[in-house]
Amino acid sequence: MTKQRHDYDAHAYNPEFSRAYLAPKYWGTWLMLLVALPVCLLTPAKAKYRFSRWVANKLVAKKKGTILNAWLNLEACFPDKSAEARQAILVETLTTAGAFLLSFPLITLRSRHWFQHHCDVAGMEHITRHTDNGEAVILFVPHTWAIDAAAILFASQGLPVAAFSKRQKNRLLDWLMHRQRVQYGGNCYEREAGIKPFIRAVKRGFLGYYLPDEDMRDESSEFVPFFATTKATLPSLGKLSKVTRSHIVPVLSGFNAQTGRFNITVYPAFNDFPTGESQTDARAMNAQIETMLEGQLDQYMWILQLLRTREDGRNIYQEAKKKAAA
Repeated sequence: MTKQRHDYDAHAYNPEFSRAYLAPKYWGTWLMLLVALPVCLLTPAKAKYRFSRWVANKLVAKKKGTILNAWLNLEACFPDKSAEARQAILVETLTTAGAFLLSFPLITLRSRHWFQHHCDVAGMEHITRHTDNGEAVILFVPHTWAIDAAAILFASQGLPVAAFSKRQKNRLLDWLMHRQRVQYGGNCYEREAGIKPFIRAVKRGFLGYYLPDEDMRDESSEFVPFFATTKATLPSLGKLSKVTRSHIVPVLSGFNAQTGRFNITVYPAFNDFPTGESQTDARAMNAQIETMLEGQLDQYMWILQLLRTREDGRNIYQEAKKKAAA
């Protein structure tokens, strides 16, 4: 199936263009777009990579803001690595991030054929063996820089996705990002709307797009191992799997900074999941992320506050920020 889909759902997040986006408040955003789009369209992938690496080497020394978050996450997850080794991971991470940011508008600016041609997909059979039989599927997708690419690709192939989205403070950018996400079909739901619209969409045949690694500061979170530390992990995926009778299929949506190609890897569905033990299920989720990131740590958004909730009540990010400001 290759024709345009129209998957409108009144319960989904459906922002529309507003004349308010032409106000002076957004002129800076429009100017940024006018400058960035020619760079995105005309600059070769290798040049984007070299520029991104140059910027990454400048940023990595500034231990503040989101860069500080990344340092803290890498230190907690890989205490056995030297500071130099963790810095190397961070440089690669920021390089991948920069090259992706300079390229991701191409998903919308170029054609469907261009995008599909620039995606290298492995393991698609792990999804279609279920969807071809009319079975429900929820995709298990960690926070990588190219996290939206897999969803857009699957929708372009006639497998629309139902996902949760977080409204951006800049409403113009929020509208643009949403239009890109659903350009070939699918729906996004705000968390405030509850879980029911998402469940209905999965039961209707949409691929559920579940992000397993956010720290939602939820009391039901389980503290289970994540690399060399522990992480507050929501075990709700098991309940979603039961309610929707879905297979849970892991997907890593990656980006090759040197070639400018999207690398999407689909893994076999979870076995014996859920188990009924929330802690066991939460650990299985984190273990899957560890497996998926093996050899490609640069793909992950280490800048997130992944470890915001701790068993002892500490906030390592606020503590480090106060220490740096002292």
